[in-house]
Amino acid sequence: MEEADRARPRRRIVVGVDGSPAARSALRWAIEQAKATGADVEAVYAWKYPISFGAPVPLLPGVDIAAEAGTALDAAIAAAEGDTGVTVTRLVVLGDPAEALLRQSAHADLLVVGEHGRDEVARAMLGSVSQYCVHHAPCPVVVVRVGT
Repeated sequence: MEEADRARPRRRIVVGVDGSPAARSALRWAIEQAKATGADVEAVYAWKYPISFGAPVPLLPGVDIAAEAGTALDAAIAAAEGDTGVTVTRLVVLGDPAEALLRQSAHADLLVVGEHGRDEVARAMLGSVSQYCVHHAPCPVVVVRVGT
């Protein structure tokens, strides 16, 4: 390996994971891209406390949302990773998913997100993480549709 290759930082692909089919497709795509380009993958699962009409929703005693998010992230990585040789790191964060992905992709080479395929009305009411990331990310963004 040449000196210049050792000094060059590894490429980094950030991918949003939320347990949905779209996110699983995005994770698989990111891993394949990382395999092709020699990059590492950082899988990010961002979560928020549930709210209803502006007030927090009471949780059952013993419910640990962060632990549940971590379990879902681990399952998604295990299902997508296979024997690719790609380094996949995991990050579970409390916060708005779009903002968390933008923060994590600040020094990334690529941000990959899934598209749930909601119609215009649902996107307007619920927001769209992928749409927000496309417009505000500090790096190129790939939006993966379900089934790709």
